[in-house]
Amino acid sequence: MTYKKYAFVLLLYGLGYFSFAQEKTEIKWWNPAQNDFPTVEGQVWIGEVESFYDRLPQRARGVVRDAVWNLSKHSAGLVIRFSTDASQIKVRYGLGGNLDMPHMPATGVSGVDLYAKNGEGEVYWLRGNRSFGDTTRYDFNQIDGKEKYHDKGREYQLYLPLYNSITWLEIGVPEGASFDPIPLRKEKPIVVYGTSIAQGACASRPGMAWTSILQRNMDRPLINLGFSGNGRMEDEVIDLLSEIEAKIFVLDCLPNLTPTKDRTIEEVEQRIKKSVRTLKEKRPNIPILLVEHSGYSDGGLIGERHAVYTKLNEVLRRSYADLKAEGITELFILQKSELNLGIDSYVDGTHPSDLGMLSHAQACERKIREILYEPIGTMSTTIPVTQRREPGLYEWETRHQDILQLNKTNPPKVCFFGNSITHYWAGMPKAPIARGEKSWKKHLAPLKVGNFGYGWDRIENVLWRIYHDELDGFEAEQVLVMLGTNNLGMNSNEEIIIGLESVMDAIKARQPHANIRMIGIYPRRGQEARVVKINLMIEQIADLNNVDYTDPGKSLLKDDGKIDESLFTDGLHPNEKGYDLLAPLIAGQLR
Repeated sequence: MTYKKYAFVLLLYGLGYFSFAQEKTEIKWWNPAQNDFPTVEGQVWIGEVESFYDRLPQRARGVVRDAVWNLSKHSAGLVIRFSTDASQIKVRYGLGGNLDMPHMPATGVSGVDLYAKNGEGEVYWLRGNRSFGDTTRYDFNQIDGKEKYHDKGREYQLYLPLYNSITWLEIGVPEGASFDPIPLRKEKPIVVYGTSIAQGACASRPGMAWTSILQRNMDRPLINLGFSGNGRMEDEVIDLLSEIEAKIFVLDCLPNLTPTKDRTIEEVEQRIKKSVRTLKEKRPNIPILLVEHSGYSDGGLIGERHAVYTKLNEVLRRSYADLKAEGITELFILQKSELNLGIDSYVDGTHPSDLGMLSHAQACERKIREILYEPIGTMSTTIPVTQRREPGLYEWETRHQDILQLNKTNPPKVCFFGNSITHYWAGMPKAPIARGEKSWKKHLAPLKVGNFGYGWDRIENVLWRIYHDELDGFEAEQVLVMLGTNNLGMNSNEEIIIGLESVMDAIKARQPHANIRMIGIYPRRGQEARVVKINLMIEQIADLNNVDYTDPGKSLLKDDGKIDESLFTDGLHPNEKGYDLLAPLIAGQLR
């Protein structure tokens, strides 16, 4: 080998063109289809499907039109969630259809998309090296697995192809890395019934479909029932929708209801009205959002194209008005002007680009947050978010799912929201630590108090939990809130107060008949004076919002205003003796 060739080879090694070390790394593979519990989010009829990644149940075959059935084989909207500390993640899978389309790349039609969430709830996108073939492969390399609070890795969600079917799939990480599939969430899903646009055309990758963006931004399961060219508000599909206990139904079918010689504009109106009536008859309390046609990018120059979406939107508005006049409630409309797609928002004049998808998703999010009363602010205490700060002690999401289940099977009369101080007191769901079990059993358990405390929770984490169904489906007599101590290190007093007001508003919207009681922040070593000031502010906003207030934490102070160290384990968390003082003071306010 000449010196120049040798130097060139060394350069290639340095640039990573050869990776023999990586090839020798042993990879352990996991197949979702062989897991002990369901892990594919975005499916409704789990266990009823013909193929593992189908979107409709097998019994729909021969009931829905063949075109709809065939499109239901596409894995649009399906997501697999897992946690790992791996620095390398591999995905390999087989496909059942064509790799791409003339107006949509292979990465959108047949690719996968990987997102990560850290312990603070912040979301990141990962770039993967990919190759398409008989076996399609994605390699995500050089991942920094370090977390701020722990060494337990982070959460990931893998979006599956938008316009192709998956015949098999495996996810791999290096031997020695942790890998834990995440069970399906119990929150009620957003259900979208629509056209090729809802299915995902023409996003550059699965995570950029507007439904995927909405799912991430709302941080809620979403069922994508978009069928390219075939979202026509047909009875048989509406009947299937009515089987779903949804958080909200989104009907976005107008682009596939263009009048033809076989379908008049009057028939379109009849379909809209019948679909809404059917859903309301079977699911009267679930909101329905009707979405107007977003238009065409060339509608300003081609009159025929402009007339199509203009007439369809007029019909939708008329149908909406008539249905409301009939007395149908919880019915809403999202207008074209709110969708706000411009001339650069489309790939081919009809299907949105990534820019158009983002506009569509943001408009839907704004409207759905308004409908569900899930407002989001600008400061951190008013932006609902998850956390995973101490998975070595407990899994935050698992506790959330346990509370949702307990609310169904044994709902509490009193919901006690808090952080680790409440979490590690005692009660149900059972925590890994119980520092005040005797006092809880004596004073709070007889009053049927549910422990809604989570270690390391901040105000914004509790706001997320309230938005995600922890107060839905039952009537509480009282709701207690003791929050803010974990915000002291990064928020001003004013930001803490505004966040607590958001929490109060969220509780009122979901438990209008419950008595709400704000509990002052318990004193903590070195911040006693600041806590006193904040508690005065909490008392004031409680009064302004017609909410009760109590400050049992004063019992943990000495005469000089400093904490009594004998009542704490670490200057923050009460010990058994401290809880013995707090329990009767809180219980006395509940009787």
